Amino acid sequence: MSIEVRPALQAEMFDFGGVVAYVYAGSFGDEPDNVAAQNIKPEWTLCAFVDGQMAATFATLPMTMCVLGNDVAMGGISAVGTLPEFRRRGLIRQIMTRAMETMRDKGQAVTTLWASQAAIYQRYGYAMMSVMRRYEIDTADIRFFDGNDGSGTVTRVDVRDGFTEAESVYNQFIPDRIGYLRRRHGTWAYNVLADNESDGPLHLAICHQNGLAVGYVAYTVRSGKIEHRTRGQQLKIRELVALNGEAYRRLWSFVASHDLVGKVIWEAAPADDPAMELMMEPRLLHCQDNEGLWLRIVDVTQALAERGYVNDGALTIAVSEDQLAPWNTGTWDLVVQAGKATLTKSLTTADITLSIKALATLYAGFRTASDLSRAGLVTGDRTALFLADKLFATPHKPHCPDNF
Repeated sequence: MSIEVRPALQAEMFDFGGVVAYVYAGSFGDEPDNVAAQNIKPEWTLCAFVDGQMAATFATLPMTMCVLGNDVAMGGISAVGTLPEFRRRGLIRQIMTRAMETMRDKGQAVTTLWASQAAIYQRYGYAMMSVMRRYEIDTADIRFFDGNDGSGTVTRVDVRDGFTEAESVYNQFIPDRIGYLRRRHGTWAYNVLADNESDGPLHLAICHQNGLAVGYVAYTVRSGKIEHRTRGQQLKIRELVALNGEAYRRLWSFVASHDLVGKVIWEAAPADDPAMELMMEPRLLHCQDNEGLWLRIVDVTQALAERGYVNDGALTIAVSEDQLAPWNTGTWDLVVQAGKATLTKSLTTADITLSIKALATLYAGFRTASDLSRAGLVTGDRTALFLADKLFATPHKPHCPDNF
C-alpha cells in the first residue's frame, strides 16, 4: 500500500467533491460537483491518496480573523473526511502535520474549524474558543425590565440596497473583538444573506440614529412553523449587530412588533450578548450555549506577537511538547507595551507552563489562566496566574458567527 499526501489537481476536484458528499452525507450536496468542489480551490487542499485513489480530503481556506484590533491571517479548516474503508490508518494525522507546516510557511499563525467531533481535533491541539448562544422566545415575552424599548428608527430595506450599510456596521463592530472574520462577499452570501427554502426569504432591517446606520438585523419569517392558533409564524434571526445599547434594544423591539410570530429563534448569539440582562423574564429566552469554533495555534511566536492586548506586562511562558508543530515547543518571554507584543526565546524559568491546546483557549480569552489552572491545564503560582489573566484579558467574549 502506497500513501501520497498532496494537493488535489483541478481534474481531481470531482473526486474531492465525491468524498466530501459521502463523508458528510449530503451536507455539502450529494453530487460530486457540490458546494465544496465548486468553492474550494485545488491549491487550498491536501488529500491522501492510497494506491492512487483519493481516500481522505482536507482544505485550508485563507481567511483573516480580527484579534483585538489586529487582523491575523488564519487557516480555516474545512471538508475534512476519510472514506470508511481507509479509516484508522493515520491519514488525517499525516495531512494535519503537513498542513501545519504549510500554514506556517504562508504566515497563517492560527487555524480554526467547526468540529464534526471534538474528540478528533482535541488530539491535534485544538481547543474550543467560543460558544453559539441560542435563544427561543415568544414575541409576547420580548419586554425589557426597565421599559426602555431603545431609540432610533428601524426600516426594512431591500437586501441589495441595505448591504452597504450593514457591512459598514459590521466592520465598525468587530475590530476590538476576537474571532470575527473579515468577511468576503461569499461569506456574507453564504452565512447571512442567502434565502432558505424552509425558513423563507432573507429580510434586512437597518437601525438609524441621527441619520447614521448603527445596527441591523437579518432574519427570515415563515408561517405554519409552530403550533399556535393565532401566531403560527416563526422568525429566525440570522444576525443582529448593534453599535450601542439603544440600537440593540430598538432592534429587539422591531422583532417583537411581528404580532403573528409565536416563536423567535436566534442560534448564533455571542456569549456576552446582553439579552439575558435586559429582558423582563430572561428565563423565557430559553438560553442554551452550544459548542462554537475551535482554535489551534500554528506558530506561537507569530500568533502572540500579532495578537492585540488591552493591558501591558511581561510573562515567561513555556509550551510543553507539540508533536504536530515542534517549533512551538519551548519557553518564551512575552513583553507587551502599549498593546503591542514582542516574543523572544527564553532561558529563564517559566512563570506559567501549559500545552498548545491550553494556550489556544487562553489566547482567545475563552478561559483565563486561573480557570485553566483550576482544571489542571496550566501550572504557575498565584501571582503568575493573575498576571496571565490580566495580560490575556479581552473586552468581549470571543465569537465567530460564520460557518465555513
